Amino acid sequence: MTDKPFRPLAKDIPGQKLPYPAKQSEMTPPPADDLRFYKAAGKLAGKKALITGGDSGIGRSVALGYAKEGADVAIVYNVNDDDANRTRELVEAEGRRCLLLKGDVCAKKDCEHFVATTCAELGGLNILVNNAHYQMAHGPFAEVPEEDLRRHFDTNILGYMFMAQAALPHLK
Repeated sequence: MTDKPFRPLAKDIPGQKLPYPAKQSEMTPPPADDLRFYKAAGKLAGKKALITGGDSGIGRSVALGYAKEGADVAIVYNVNDDDANRTRELVEAEGRRCLLLKGDVCAKKDCEHFVATTCAELGGLNILVNNAHYQMAHGPFAEVPEEDLRRHFDTNILGYMFMAQAALPHLK
């Protein structure tokens, strides 16, 4: 008998069509993001990390992994309070602090606020993880509406640049 959970393959999981913005808490089956078999080594002890898009998916796994390694984390999220609160529960269960920062990486002032608040509340900033993204499925590329192209660019390019500009003076 093994204590490892069943890990389904992609073919075992039915397709899911979730409305935008999707909520990880509504996915069935839920993603296996608890890292229960991860063996931490304390590599980030005492570090402070800021993770955009940290409320779900890859961002949640990064936040949890960093917490297991000893870092306090701040997560930036846009709308999904339930997912953000679940991430905070997972991080705090590891004995680490988790700061929730709600806003939009497309807004430079929000990015500056995220960094300033992280530094003030957690006592500094050592790591920035630019993970927030926007992605929508469409038909042929030539038919993607201009509004969606701009949203993709603003989130996936400018958001990363705004966060890096705000964080760079604080990274040690």
